[in-house]
Amino acid sequence: MNILGISCYYHDSAACLISDGKLVAAAQEERFTRKKHDPSFPHKAIEYCL
Repeated sequence: MNILGISCYYHDSAACLISDGKLVAAAQEERFTRKKHDPSFPHKAIEYCL
C-alpha cells in the first residue's frame, strides 16, 4: 500500500510517500520555492515524492 502524506496551509508545508510501511521520500515545499516557512499547497514537494 502506498500512502501520500500532505501537510499544508500552515507553517512549513510538506509531503511524504510511504510504501509498505517504509518511508520512500519526503520534502518540504520551501526547498523548492525558496520561501522560508512556505504554507502553500506543496505541489512541488508532491511531484518530488512521486
